Amino acid sequence: MKALRTHAPGGPETLTLDEVESPQPGPGQVRVKVKACSVNFPDVLMIQDLYQFKPQRPFSPGGEASGIIDAVGDGVTQYKVGDRVIASTGNGGMAEEIVVDAARLWSLPDGVSFETGAALIMTYGTNMHGLLDRGKLKAGETMLVLGAAGGVGLSAVELGKAYGARVIAAVSSEEKGAVAREHGADEVVVYPMGPLSKDESKALAEAFKAACGPNGADVVYDIIGGDYSEPALRSIAWEGRFCVVGFTAGIPKLPLNLTLLKSCDVCGVFWGAWVAREPAANAAHIATLFDLLKAGKINPRVSATFPLERGGEAIALLASRKAVGKVVVTMA
Repeated sequence: MKALRTHAPGGPETLTLDEVESPQPGPGQVRVKVKACSVNFPDVLMIQDLYQFKPQRPFSPGGEASGIIDAVGDGVTQYKVGDRVIASTGNGGMAEEIVVDAARLWSLPDGVSFETGAALIMTYGTNMHGLLDRGKLKAGETMLVLGAAGGVGLSAVELGKAYGARVIAAVSSEEKGAVAREHGADEVVVYPMGPLSKDESKALAEAFKAACGPNGADVVYDIIGGDYSEPALRSIAWEGRFCVVGFTAGIPKLPLNLTLLKSCDVCGVFWGAWVAREPAANAAHIATLFDLLKAGKINPRVSATFPLERGGEAIALLASRKAVGKVVVTMA
């Protein structure tokens, strides 16, 4: 079978399409014939050895995939050959076949495409945990989402609306703003590309405050970091919650005096580690996601697909911060 693999730390251009042995499932495992694998920001970091988890090389990027089970190991009773599934893999998804522990699978609902299935668990799962467990989002509150047109951002917009919040989408262009509105955003703020000068930072803080209203944002959902975090923090409500989700624009340094003045909380959102500690709670969130999908309240936006041999281009597109919604690699 074919697998797109990294052999040494580097960018997407260093990935190679290799011919490798077909993996065999062990006890408690299944083999999935992969149909689609979504690209997420950890893939950008992992191949450069910049992520928290560093798999042993060579490995394939791709933390979530969908496909059809074609072999079952001993002791697996909940799945059978021919089942359509979503696999939460951590890495390894950019390959024609992958072996996965049965506990890391979900049944792909009838009528849901493989591309949609591959684009569901990581982004929406992260945001279910981030918004509900960490951000304590409540109906009627105002939420500001930074980086609202990417895969994580759009799903945060959708979930915020599904749970009754007023959602402000912060994006880098009018075109991305239009996409955020299509997915339910109530207001849009277009920010300049960084780095920001002191005056630009102040102006952006005022724009956030104007969009959020006199009480400010009850939840700031920060997916990008960089020079955008401080202006967002300045727009937070009294006793608001600032959720640290990602750093696509760089790791910020927050002036902690602002947290005192607003009596607000700054909380990290590390979904992968939380899943390992709280698998039952995560399973409940994923079950809710399928209900929301069935009800039409969420709809993953797959804006670009690439064949396996061009998977490096898919990762490069995400790294460029030009992607809207999800980018997916598909198998022949």
